[in-house]
Amino acid sequence: MVLLDKPSGLTSFQALSSIKRALGTGRVGHTGTLDRFASGLLIVMCGRCTRLSSLAESLDKDYLARVRFGTGTDTLDPEGAVVAEGSVPGRAALEAALPLFLGELRQAPPAYSAVHVGGRRAHELARSGRPVEPAERPVRITRLDLISWDPPDAVLAVACSRGTYVRSLARDIAARLGTCAHVAELRRTRVGYFRVEEAVAPDAFEPARDLWNPRVLFERCPPLRMLEVDADRAGKLAAGTLPSDAWFPGPAPTDGLYGAFRAGSELVALVERERGRWRCRAVFAGGAL
Repeated sequence: MVLLDKPSGLTSFQALSSIKRALGTGRVGHTGTLDRFASGLLIVMCGRCTRLSSLAESLDKDYLARVRFGTGTDTLDPEGAVVAEGSVPGRAALEAALPLFLGELRQAPPAYSAVHVGGRRAHELARSGRPVEPAERPVRITRLDLISWDPPDAVLAVACSRGTYVRSLARDIAARLGTCAHVAELRRTRVGYFRVEEAVAPDAFEPARDLWNPRVLFERCPPLRMLEVDADRAGKLAAGTLPSDAWFPGPAPTDGLYGAFRAGSELVALVERERGRWRCRAVFAGGAL
């Protein structure tokens, strides 16, 4: 696992190239796309660890967004064509509007986005001259603060659930204020319990220093949990044997998703206990790295 600080100007896919070269494998994937104009934290899974990607994809995220009011673009970012112009709201009006976007919302992703519409990416349809309006979906905003106001720009701090588009949030805030806007700059500062200050730039990546053991994902991300297994039971898990409550002294483990680790750091399997019954989600023969 790698914590990568993606610079603006690269796609999320392009930002992985240095890791692929250093590790000598193409089995590398990020767990949440950042637009090309955006920068910040990508959690990257490598090798067998890519099978844990869905665990990181579900984590909440923090952003700093510079929203430029009075100018709307077709992509809702600085790379698009200007398609609308409007007024610049006052600070008081903006501050009054922000609390209306806290909590559970329904949000339509941008026309230029990676969501699928009829089996195609929305941005592919838009660039082929057939823009669509993706269906609304539920998102959650837990923080929306005005950090600075330098008209026409507002810097907003956003904490949100998986699947939230900050570009759409800026569009909807502007619409509430009777104008238009786009996100001029965007930086992801947190994913779950991981912060961008812990991340490495793509051109500075060194495997010996910058590869994280997957154990840290289970340590930092409740409700994920860990089980310690000895060599004998690690071999049984690798062979497809399901764990049982009898393996563990004391009270039986509670229901949930567990990483089974041998010798404290080798991830052997991802297992789940539900209603007292165990099942295996993934086996990492030879370890996850």
